[in-house]
Amino acid sequence: MRIDKAALGVAGEMAVAAELCRRNMYAQLTLGHQKRADLLVFAESESPKQFLRVEVKAKQGRDWPNLKGICGKDVFLVLVDYCGRDAIQRPRFFVLSVKDWTDIIQKARNSYLIKHPDRKIEIEDNCLVLLDEKNANGKPYRGHSVILSEVESHEDAWWKIEKHLGLLKAG
Repeated sequence: MRIDKAALGVAGEMAVAAELCRRNMYAQLTLGHQKRADLLVFAESESPKQFLRVEVKAKQGRDWPNLKGICGKDVFLVLVDYCGRDAIQRPRFFVLSVKDWTDIIQKARNSYLIKHPDRKIEIEDNCLVLLDEKNANGKPYRGHSVILSEVESHEDAWWKIEKHLGLLKAG
């Protein structure tokens, strides 16, 4: 079943919120087009230690196109994969910390430079920037398309968020 493109992002955000709530974390969806997070998350308690922001990106095709990534403190990226799923199947989830994303971007940059040693590429705010490739507005192309093999080791790694919120004991 194909999800309408306009609904895909919201479906992903709601699926991630449901998964977090199942794990006793409170997830609040944010609204708007200029938001800095898709979800605000904290532990279910009267006085949560801290909260964090979650960015959600959903796909139903081969890759997550043109991801700008995440940077900063208390931020996670959850990639949602609806590819090959029907309406009653749970999507696949991949939970990445800022460090996980940084590792992916660094590997992508190194791989790109091996294939294209003459190209100019930088990493700005954990986002790949192709300085000699311009977008429709004439600015350098920003982003990285992520394929499944780059994130498979992070599947269902909800423990990262639980640990960050103090719900798991260290060890």
